[in-house]
Amino acid sequence: MGLFDKVFKKKVSDKNLAYMQFMNGYVPSFSTWTSRAYQSDIVRSVIDCIARNGAKFKGRHIRRSKGRVEELNTNLNRILQYQWNPIMNAYAALYKVISELYDPASNNALIYIQTDDKGNVLGLYPLKFGNAQFLEDYEGNIYMRYQFNNGRKVTVPYENVAHLRMYFKEDDVFGTSSDTVLRPTLQLIKTSDEGIINAVKSSAYLRGILKFTGVLKPEDIKNERDRFVAEYLSTENNGGIGALDSKATFEKTQLDPKIVDAEQMKLIEEKVYKFFNINENIVKSQYTEDEWNAFYESVLEPIALQLSLELTNKIFTETERGFGNEIIFEANRLQYVSVKTKVQLVKETAPFAILTRNEIREIFNMAPVEGGDTFVLAVGGK
Repeated sequence: MGLFDKVFKKKVSDKNLAYMQFMNGYVPSFSTWTSRAYQSDIVRSVIDCIARNGAKFKGRHIRRSKGRVEELNTNLNRILQYQWNPIMNAYAALYKVISELYDPASNNALIYIQTDDKGNVLGLYPLKFGNAQFLEDYEGNIYMRYQFNNGRKVTVPYENVAHLRMYFKEDDVFGTSSDTVLRPTLQLIKTSDEGIINAVKSSAYLRGILKFTGVLKPEDIKNERDRFVAEYLSTENNGGIGALDSKATFEKTQLDPKIVDAEQMKLIEEKVYKFFNINENIVKSQYTEDEWNAFYESVLEPIALQLSLELTNKIFTETERGFGNEIIFEANRLQYVSVKTKVQLVKETAPFAILTRNEIREIFNMAPVEGGDTFVLAVGGK
């Protein structure tokens, strides 16, 4: 049995299924295509930046009970934190999910939740599909049918799919592709780059008009021009000097290619950064503490929220959620603040005994020590 058949053991026959019916007559089908936007270096660097930082999230299976939060020692926690499936560790899987979510040609990310007969999670698989539809049976149960890029199809219960969306407005179930919205800006960038290339090429060649004093046949004019180019404008003419007799003169054509200046180019690129709601300094890893916090709250945190809600609702039953079972994704934001801020934080929280010695060591990127789970009080405390 191949990996495909092992993963999709719960696939169902769609012979008795129909397109899911919506009140506005919408047909729930979505197709992806090769993103033109992702071929742009600036767009790819932005998506890579968001995915790299978002992939640092730590997924946790927790239980909230009587005001306490307990992280459970379950197989689900090991999957979330280390290995989502046999071919993707947690970092790689999160990177793929976020990249797909932010790709302007898709703006949808799907995660197939593989379970056993008892509902226990065996693996989480980010899906790269070519086409997907929502289907339902006569009892109102919802299914998703995928056609992958290799042509294979599979239909699975929608309750086994975590679905993340961007620009969720025009479509009833899928995030709306933003490729066409970004395309004019990317065309500006492409035209500007081509203009610079053509300007460099133009400056590398001698261009002009060869004028003859006598009247020549068209074929003779062509032969004389070709001879002049071959002898004096080729790379073999190392001296760069040409010679003509009185029957012809050469007049150089002055070229003045126009290119976008640095300030204009910066304005065009800034439109891309605004589109993704990101600061250029974040992409270049030159951010300040405040810039990082803004990036986390406006870009990364919404991703973590979507992941938490979707996986919590799709993995746990209503009863399990009622007992406080939940999946959260979080990152240690204190890793990105200055040492001065870290020291100030420890000083101000010490009187309240809310941090253990090992938690303080983690703030300063230090390994935990034995017996470090005791709370730290202010100077003079115990």
